Amino acid sequence: MFRCAVILFLTAILNLTTKAQQVNNYPKITGYFSIMHPIGTWNKDGFHDNFSNVYTVVFPFGMNILKSDKFGVSFEVAPVVRTEHNIAKVSSVLFHPGAMFRFKHGFTFIGRMAFETNGRFGFTPVFNQVIKKGKNTSLFLSAPLPVRFGNNQPVSLTTGLQVGVSF
Repeated sequence: MFRCAVILFLTAILNLTTKAQQVNNYPKITGYFSIMHPIGTWNKDGFHDNFSNVYTVVFPFGMNILKSDKFGVSFEVAPVVRTEHNIAKVSSVLFHPGAMFRFKHGFTFIGRMAFETNGRFGFTPVFNQVIKKGKNTSLFLSAPLPVRFGNNQPVSLTTGLQVGVSF
């Protein structure tokens, strides 16, 4: 009799847990692809815009693991293409893991660590807003503020504009 009661109790608990997981659908994995245009960079030498002698464009893509409606982690890889004197090349690849803090109305703050193959490292606060939400995809706009150190270069702060699709 005791065994039957324990089995019935455990079955009920497992059934409730399964139903709770079906309701909130977490953890959830999403992906995205975007294009980031740096606007300009400040360092000890002053301001340098991205549209004069050198043009850089970044192609971030990644995966988000959403723990809940409020928190997730993101793993991003971003090839950086630099054009100078009519020669375009991949100047570095950025590895960009981070923590996502999700708020109401499609706003997310992402605090990212940054590791570039050109020897630079740092962090990037990202302010992200979903501007069009679809059934399976969403269009988003982001404002990243990369701060970089290392590789015998001065500390720098960059502003940029990023647009992308999440799926």
